[in-house]
Amino acid sequence: MEHAVKNDATLTFDEFDEAVNPRPEDCDFDHVVEEALSRRSFLGGVLAMGGFAALGGAVLPRGAEAATNRFAFEAVAASTADEIVVPKGFKAEILVRWADPLWSDGVAFDQATRGTAASQARAFGDNTDGMEVFHHQGRTLLVVNNEYTNREIIWGNRADGKAETDDDVEKGLLAHGVTVVELAHDGSHWQVVTDSPYNRRITPRTEMALTGPAAGHDLMKTAADPTGTVTFGTWNNCGSGKTPWGTYLACEENFNGYFSAADEAHEVSAELARYGVSAKDWGYGWARVDERFDVAKNPNEPNRAGYVVEIDPRDPNSTPKKRTALGRFKHENAECVVNRDGRLVIYMGDDERGEFLYRYVSDGVYAAGVDTDALMENGTLYAARFDASGKGMWLALTPEATGMSQAEICIHTRIAASKLGATTMDRPEWVTANPNADEVYCALTNNKNRGVKPNKGGDDTPAEGPNPREKNNYGQIVRWRPEGGDHTAEGFDWDLFVLAGNPTVHSDAYAGSENVNEGNMFNSPDGLAFDSNGLLWIQTDGKYSNEGDFAGQGNNQMLAGDPVTGEIRRFLVGPREAEITGLCWSGDRRTMFVGVQHPGEDGDSHWPDGGDSVPRSAIIAVTREDGGLVG
Repeated sequence: MEHAVKNDATLTFDEFDEAVNPRPEDCDFDHVVEEALSRRSFLGGVLAMGGFAALGGAVLPRGAEAATNRFAFEAVAASTADEIVVPKGFKAEILVRWADPLWSDGVAFDQATRGTAASQARAFGDNTDGMEVFHHQGRTLLVVNNEYTNREIIWGNRADGKAETDDDVEKGLLAHGVTVVELAHDGSHWQVVTDSPYNRRITPRTEMALTGPAAGHDLMKTAADPTGTVTFGTWNNCGSGKTPWGTYLACEENFNGYFSAADEAHEVSAELARYGVSAKDWGYGWARVDERFDVAKNPNEPNRAGYVVEIDPRDPNSTPKKRTALGRFKHENAECVVNRDGRLVIYMGDDERGEFLYRYVSDGVYAAGVDTDALMENGTLYAARFDASGKGMWLALTPEATGMSQAEICIHTRIAASKLGATTMDRPEWVTANPNADEVYCALTNNKNRGVKPNKGGDDTPAEGPNPREKNNYGQIVRWRPEGGDHTAEGFDWDLFVLAGNPTVHSDAYAGSENVNEGNMFNSPDGLAFDSNGLLWIQTDGKYSNEGDFAGQGNNQMLAGDPVTGEIRRFLVGPREAEITGLCWSGDRRTMFVGVQHPGEDGDSHWPDGGDSVPRSAIIAVTREDGGLVG
């Protein structure tokens, strides 16, 4: 996820990090595709129809009629309104908003003060992201990431949107983490069950266990935890995952921006700089209230963040576990697949320009009712390499291959992948596996710095890539199929499912692929999820200026794509200045839960309450007016 951070100037998370850790390398995937395009044998599969790679699938020419029986809705038009737009015959209702109390002793949101640390501790967190639904003993449990806070909103009653007191800082800290809520349906509407024994806030203060190869390593030990096995909190949780045994995976992404040092001239190690850690944070000021976040005093503390966290929503007293075997990087989500031989395979993207796509394969096999704890403790981590032939392979990050210990591989995963020459990517975001075919998809959201010199904030990447475009503002989705349908196989075939673009502004590669047209165009694909029927749902986190290169694209949106035909339809449009992120369904699939993050991040939204109210992130429940299935 790429969001604005207001410091001395307006920077995105990535721009802030690139100042700490400029990556001089080109994005290797750019060169892979450029070479592929030069091969006549591959050209017909990749760009013969304007940029859509099929490799075994049919491609719709622009304007061609497609089968409609896969889409049970009429496409909606782009919108710039400060509201949720859904198709005719559907409705969207607010389920829960930032700062809504979860217990009866909580305090209703105060528009003037925007709450306190005490009220936030008993309320729903901010900026919803990945989420999943679980069913337990007849109850419906929703688990939601609360990725971050917009400082100028949460502290909007303060001068310049900056914290003035320790309580301000603590309020912002407690708005991060994960929220677990029980939901109930009264026959007409979903609502949060106040005071449910399953309601829970997991925050940067929550005790967690460090597990796997890195647990107990010297790089994980701090003054507060000399054993290196216990840590506190999770924050900046982006995408999510769901294990076959019913636990939730929260994925720590931009963890680095919360560390600082009183002396801004303090220099961190090269290993920390690779992850964007520096003496300056993003303005949250957590070191002011918690010494753990002072990187000069606690240089090992950042090594204890950047993991996948397993949470059991069925046990509100359970201790979350940071699964170090899955690697440390800026996790977007964690897509779990049970392979045909029973082994657990987890696909993960590292959401930063020039980083990698990963896979974890367990040593043991999954079986219902058998202890699953070791499945995310013992296994092998891989990074992907893509070749111009349309082939690829997974590179095992082992001590023999990298010259690093297993613990070091799990702590410095980016460095291990670099050593083996994995393919650097354009911000790999959500990964999702097709439930009806042996294929996996990953959103490469954008790379606007391609072709920009490093001394001007870019990565000097030439005009090549998954779509060979300089300053790629639109993004694309890559797809791969494991050899023999075996998700543990070393090799795979890859192609591009869609290249986002704007055919009303451009007639060249920036127009996008053949399955992009005036009625469904979008930019910056981010969230991805399949429904049980095999439709691919695409959520965007891109430019909403609705002008220039983005004219006619409106607010961020959610679309559905057919992997067989390539057809894409717009299903939902969000309010102003919001990202659409996080998607799951009720057990009967008659309700789709969708996240709306950071409405009004630039000051032009009052969603969801309207008027001159404070904009608030929220979860919406989308249903059909006839009570039918959604998706």
